[in-house]
Amino acid sequence: MPEEGEHVHIEQQSNAGKWILVFFAVVLIAVFGYAHYLTHARVAKLSKDLDASRAQVADLQKRMQSAEAQEETLGQRVGMTKKDLAQRAAQLQAQQKAAEARLEKEQKEQLGQVSGEVAGVKTDVGGVKTDVAATRADLEATKAKLQSAVGDLGVQSGLIAHTRDDLELLKHKGDRNYYEFTLLKGAKPQPVATVSLQLKKADAKRGKYTMNVSADDKTIEKKDRTVAEPIQFYSGRDHLLFELVVWSVDKNKATGYLSTPKNSPVPVTAN
Repeated sequence: MPEEGEHVHIEQQSNAGKWILVFFAVVLIAVFGYAHYLTHARVAKLSKDLDASRAQVADLQKRMQSAEAQEETLGQRVGMTKKDLAQRAAQLQAQQKAAEARLEKEQKEQLGQVSGEVAGVKTDVGGVKTDVAATRADLEATKAKLQSAVGDLGVQSGLIAHTRDDLELLKHKGDRNYYEFTLLKGAKPQPVATVSLQLKKADAKRGKYTMNVSADDKTIEKKDRTVAEPIQFYSGRDHLLFELVVWSVDKNKATGYLSTPKNSPVPVTAN
């Protein structure tokens, strides 16, 4: 039979083993509990992440559907625009062809009109050339009729004009100043250039006349002068040679001209 001391010692060892078992059991329970907590937390996080992923996937699906709808609408719009553009292009081509045809027609009409005008201008030019040739012939004939003569003062005169056309030719030559006049018998002295002329007598049958010439406060009578005869006199401070010619004499009228040097005084009025 064991002793009482040994029994106490065995009982203490038995109690110590129990507490060790209890401690290990508590530790195991704690480890299993913590592991379960970690597992549950991880599962919860995974579930949350999964929900978020599902939400993102749903949103992405919505966006894709919306994009597909917009793409379809845009495609329809683009299809309509292409159709409109095709119709508009066809209209523009038709208008362009019509405009080209109209422009070609107008150009042909204008070309025909211009051709007619050119032909008319050529005809006019030909007529002008003919007129110029005729005028030149007339001038040559007029020059042939002009002749120089010696005046009543014995001074060689220049060319003499027998008509108004002759006088125009002399004016164009520009050698002297020319003033045409028509004098009436019995009228007052008529200013011509810087002198005065007065017809005293006129004999149409004989082609003679008598005229008073007033110059430098002096009056000179040119008596019984003949048509186309140069009547000469000096006038002015520089003693310049003036010359008058009567080319026609009627019953009571004489017509002619007065010529003065280019450097002679310019009259205030001239007839």
